[in-house]
Amino acid sequence: MRKKYFGVSVKYVYFALLIFSCHDMERQKFKLEFSMRSVPVTLLWSYISSASGLKEWFADSVTVAGKKYTFEWNRQRQSAVVLGCRNEQSIRFRWDDTVGRDYFEMSISVNELTDSTTLTIVDFAEPDDMDDAKELWETQVDTLRRVLGC
Repeated sequence: MRKKYFGVSVKYVYFALLIFSCHDMERQKFKLEFSMRSVPVTLLWSYISSASGLKEWFADSVTVAGKKYTFEWNRQRQSAVVLGCRNEQSIRFRWDDTVGRDYFEMSISVNELTDSTTLTIVDFAEPDDMDDAKELWETQVDTLRRVLGC
C-alpha cells in the first residue's frame, strides 16, 4: 500500500515539490545502488524503460511518444525527455521544466562472478530534500522488487 498524506500519494507530493520547487539552492547529485538479486537484465530493462514497465512501479500512468515520456501521479502529469539510452544498460531523463543540468538516470549492471544484478539510480536534490529524495527512490525500488519477486 502506498503512503498517503491528505489523500495524495507520497511519490506525487515529492515529484511535485521536486519539479515546482524554487531553484535557489544548488542541487546536489546523489547515487543509490539496489541489489536486484539475479533478475535477468532484459526483464529489468523492460521495467525501467517501457511505459508498461514503469507503470508497474514508478508512476500511476506512463505514455511514450518518441523520446518524450509523460508520467502521471494522481491525475497530475509531468513530462521528461530521454537524454540518453544504452539498450539494456541505462536510460537518462530530464524533466521538461528542469532548470540547469539536472537529470535522473537508471542503469543496470551485472556482477559476472556472482551473477547478481544491480540497479543504480542517479538523481539530484536540494540539500534540504536529499533524505526525502532518497527515501522516495527506496520506496519506489522496493515496489519494483516486489513486482519482480526479488
